[in-house]
Amino acid sequence: METKQRGTLFIVATPIGNLADITLRAMDTLRQVDLIAAEDTRHSKKLLHHHGIHTPMVSLHKHNETKKISIILEQLERGKEIALISDAGTPLISDPGYKLVSQTRTRGIKTIAIPGASALTAALCVSGLPTERFIFEGFLPAKKQQRLHRLQELVAEQRTMVFYEAPHRILDTLENMITIFGANRQAVLAKELTKVFETTYGETLADIILWLTTDRDRQRGEFVILVKGSDHNSDNAIQAQQIMAILSRELPHSQAAHLASKITGVRKNLLYNSP
Repeated sequence: METKQRGTLFIVATPIGNLADITLRAMDTLRQVDLIAAEDTRHSKKLLHHHGIHTPMVSLHKHNETKKISIILEQLERGKEIALISDAGTPLISDPGYKLVSQTRTRGIKTIAIPGASALTAALCVSGLPTERFIFEGFLPAKKQQRLHRLQELVAEQRTMVFYEAPHRILDTLENMITIFGANRQAVLAKELTKVFETTYGETLADIILWLTTDRDRQRGEFVILVKGSDHNSDNAIQAQQIMAILSRELPHSQAAHLASKITGVRKNLLYNSP
């Protein structure tokens, strides 16, 4: 008996706002597959209808991913061709899909990327910040103390840092960034990318907060925050000295230098030899 060939999982990028920002290859793929696994089928239906695509859909989101994976894997094992899409942009980038792709790779099921739009790269290329090296942090923790802790871990990061944020947390997150990085850290806010009210604004974190609080309408939409990496010779060194001074009140000088170095990334000997 002939064994049926396994199917293929296509990871398909979709527009992040403007429905025209979809590749010809992506549209062909979505038309030709047997099934589309979508983060929100109601949301994706608008995109498919706009481009005349009538392929059946099934939902795959963070709340049902574990349950639905087995069903999708079974279909792929039977030779079905399936496309994975998120609500916007490239799947798996702060969106569901990692568990599924991990399983297809483990099982040797062919997995192909159909690249396209991504808020991450769109924001970077218009930010005016260094782009040759960057890190993507996605969404920071929702709870304040966890968020501050994660930002503290990034205080010595020299690469451009990229974050996603929702409107209801945007001000809190920016205020926390000022607490850790300082009000004068260079930063850029990109909102509603590719949409009618697309805006890219900023010089410093303090400027961005002032701009947002001047007009509450500016706090609406989906946000990408880009923060310039630390300069060890300026803001990070100043902060390291401040931390060193606080720790030295309670700890021996050498131990304070060791801890301050771990927190900030500034070399221990520089802190130890400081006044």
